[in-house]
Amino acid sequence: MNGARVLIYSHDTFGLGHLRRARAIAHALVENYSRLSVLILSGSPLIGSFDFKARVDFVRVPGVIKLRNGAYTSLGLHIELDQTMALRSSIIEHTAETFAPDVFIVDKEPWGLRGELKSTLPLLKDRGTRLVLGLRDVLDETKSLSAEWERKGAFDALPLYDEIWAYGPDDISDPLEGLELPEGTREKTTFTGYLPRPLPEYTLPEVWPEVTKDKFLLVTPGGGGDGAGLIDWVLSAYETSGKDLLPALIVYGPFLPPEARDGFEARAAKLSNVETLVFDARIEHFMAKSSGVVAMGGYNTFCEILSHDKPSLIVPRMTPRAEQTIRANRAETLGLCHVLIDPMEAGGAPRYADVMADAMRILPNMPRPSAALSADALSGFDTICDRIQPYLKRARRR
Repeated sequence: MNGARVLIYSHDTFGLGHLRRARAIAHALVENYSRLSVLILSGSPLIGSFDFKARVDFVRVPGVIKLRNGAYTSLGLHIELDQTMALRSSIIEHTAETFAPDVFIVDKEPWGLRGELKSTLPLLKDRGTRLVLGLRDVLDETKSLSAEWERKGAFDALPLYDEIWAYGPDDISDPLEGLELPEGTREKTTFTGYLPRPLPEYTLPEVWPEVTKDKFLLVTPGGGGDGAGLIDWVLSAYETSGKDLLPALIVYGPFLPPEARDGFEARAAKLSNVETLVFDARIEHFMAKSSGVVAMGGYNTFCEILSHDKPSLIVPRMTPRAEQTIRANRAETLGLCHVLIDPMEAGGAPRYADVMADAMRILPNMPRPSAALSADALSGFDTICDRIQPYLKRARRR
């Protein structure tokens, strides 16, 4: 067997957050260690749209999508969900057995989606693989998360893990805050700091829209599956006050429903200072060039905002999880962003165009995150590489 191996599990049922985090970690590992190979297990239908560094590859398991009501259904295969889950579980187990990783990093779900790691985790544990559970900085509000993990039996999985990595600094958020945890869980939890997002090497966006040639605002709802409200509100601001605002590039995200996108395209076509893209896997280039960012505030977008030091206006999703709202409110308290709550999500009140326009008008002149960010807040990859080094005996630290 040549070189060390890391396997990363990313269940990917909604949006791009889990996949993008897994990819960022994989790239950081191969950049820091020679003779290391990283394999990503993912259910994302868009994983092939991203570039991967040498010694990083992926296995795509059959897709499952999470609906807005919280239920799951098979994405591409016209078979029952239970059959899809059985296929996924079998592929994951056999991949893990054959790849024989030194370290297995599981993103967010202790037992995997609907328990699909219940055979793989003990298998790797018995082989001496280092098992790591990686958690974003905020999972959900405590009461909801506790009930969810009780229902899934997630607390029972925690003793299997050798380490738990919380991908953020401990002075901003604790993903396990308030939970009744098994003995020893706290002692094996490490706060890594946020995961910085440098510009992709050697790759540029496929299209440079006209508005990006001068100062502009980037509008991004992430994957876009729940971003229609944000885009509607931004477009209404340009329809009423557009001449007073910097031009905007709206990147819809690949999961915005086509019927919603068609309606937005018709509206945007009437605006001389708004351009749109469906999706670009190299969105970091647009963010780095922008004068400010309007976003929903998912984990990856927030890391990009901090990494590229951009003033931001966050309009967080409030349901079905409070994750984005918790993160945005804490970040605003620390002076890292400005938050605007969607009144329709909060209680069904109308979205007033002038409220969004006023917020976007002052956005470029807001303080940058670096004015309030602690020196080690973006230390995530350094911490991960330090933590993982003792278990990569066939790799060499660069």
